[in-house]
Formats: sequence, C-alpha cells, structure tokens
Amino acid sequence: MPLRLFHISEQPGIELFEPRPSPSVFEQIEDDVVFAISDRLLHNYLLPRECPRVTYYASANTSAADKAKFWGSSNAHYIITVERAWYQRVADTTLYCYEFPTDNFTIIDECAGYYVSYLSVEPIAERVISNPITEILKGNVELRFTPNLKELAAAVANSTLNFSLIRMRNAL
Repeated sequence: MPLRLFHISEQPGIELFEPRPSPSVFEQIEDDVVFAISDRLLHNYLLPRECPRVTYYASANTSAADKAKFWGSSNAHYIITVERAWYQRVADTTLYCYEFPTDNFTIIDECAGYYVSYLSVEPIAERVISNPITEILKGNVELRFTPNLKELAAAVANSTLNFSLIRMRNAL
C-alpha cells in the first residue's frame, strides 16, 4: 500500500502548514519542521492535542510475557490508554484530519510513524472527525481509560513493546 501522511488538528481550514520548532527533541531534526503521521498509526492522534496518552503495539521483538501483561485477553493490534479525566473532552472534541502529499517528508521515527518536512506543506484533503472515539475504534485498536498514566508509562517504557508516550507532561 502506498504511504499516506496526515496531520490532526483542532483547527479547521488550515490551508498551509508552516515549519515550527519541534515540541520534542529528536537528534535528526535540525530546524523547524512540519510533522506528519503515517496512516498506520494515525489512531494515536485522534485525540485532543494536549491529551496525555500511552500507545503501544507488539513487534517481532515483543516478548510473550509483555504481550500477556499488556494485552490480557484483548485481540486488538494497538492499545491507546488515556486518563479518564480526559474522557469528556475526548468525546466532545471535533478534530480535522489533513492529508499531506508525501514529497518532501522523511521518516524520523518508524516505531512512532513520525515524518517531517522542512518545507511548508499544503494539505491535499481535510476531513472532519466529529466523534474521535468512534473513529479510533474503527481500526483494530482498543481504547482504555485509567485514573493515572504514569505507572503504565513507566512499565511500557521498560518493556519490549513499540510505544509512544504522548503529551505526558499533561498527565496527572
């Protein structure tokens, strides 16, 4: 399948994405960038921007013990866990999914599906997502809510899983 790249925003009608400083440190990023996410991991971003979340999936290197510990009886391919204090905001948020042309983008983190462009990007499509929870659950994704993410984040970071810890600075 051909690569498709997206950017999720709470702002409608963006006609041009301009490079900005990265919110996180990546050795490969040398200047301001436009971020995009691959379609394979788009579900990780179908939440309000500032919402903290722990996302993970298994790879060929994931141990059977970690699979059992973090999936239990679930047969989902991907798990997203959010603090329950964010539930109503997640349910009430309207998102805008912008599709980008893939030229000028380079991958900086295959595990997280992150791509960057050092050039301005004009989206090729915009789609309204009025119910993020329903959209997340269209894929083979399990969405979990928990009182606090910090213990889970530490356990996932010390596991054999592929993961992203997103906006953890906003966790309780």
